[in-house]
Amino acid sequence: MDLVSVIIPYYKKRNFISETIESVLKQSYKNFEILIIYDDNSDTDFSFIKEIKKKDSRIAIIKNINKLGAGISRNIGISKSKGSYIAFLDADDTWHIDKLDKQINFMKKHNYSVTHTSYSIINENKDVIDKRIARDFLKIEDLLKSCDIGTSTVVLQKNLLNKEIAFASLATKEDFVLWLRLLKKDIKIYALNENLALWTKSKYSLSSSTLQKLIDGFKVYNKYMKFNFVKSLYYLICLSINFLKK
Repeated sequence: MDLVSVIIPYYKKRNFISETIESVLKQSYKNFEILIIYDDNSDTDFSFIKEIKKKDSRIAIIKNINKLGAGISRNIGISKSKGSYIAFLDADDTWHIDKLDKQINFMKKHNYSVTHTSYSIINENKDVIDKRIARDFLKIEDLLKSCDIGTSTVVLQKNLLNKEIAFASLATKEDFVLWLRLLKKDIKIYALNENLALWTKSKYSLSSSTLQKLIDGFKVYNKYMKFNFVKSLYYLICLSINFLKK
């Protein structure tokens, strides 16, 4: 059974993190490590996280000296990980009990190196408010106009990642850059159409900031994909329209 490294960046998610960690500890797939990348400046929250660590020897904490953001924190977690597979999980999301088992078996059966799954979107009261259906992304054009991959559903082979193929230094859309970089290298992203995760929509999260998403969305195309201004603006408009359609 291959070791899976579960990377969890932490920033101001004290109300959610216990349940998030518990959803990993309850996995039917048992060979994993949990790397919590502490990206906060609260001593109280850090003490709280250290108490969670005592639950299981497979939990490790990496504390950033300065706040670096979720993307760079995940990169740090990847660099410290020991698993042959990497799984991402945000500190306010949770997994179905068979998530890792089903996804790793799916990947091995079909010889896939990157996969994501369908998931439900819930509010802070745990009401399901929407769903996302996973689909295959076989070329970069399939993803450019709409970021339709839930980070907390992704599992990939660690050997794919390096300095060129990594999360971007952005407040939001940092994951979008990584998926596009994979596809740019002709690394296909396959879908397991099973609802195996819950994504929490918080009114205070960065992912809920429209202005921040617009700024970062433009940077995805202009800075990271190296598109010119007009082309970047075109894809940003497409991205925004597709987001509103969801």
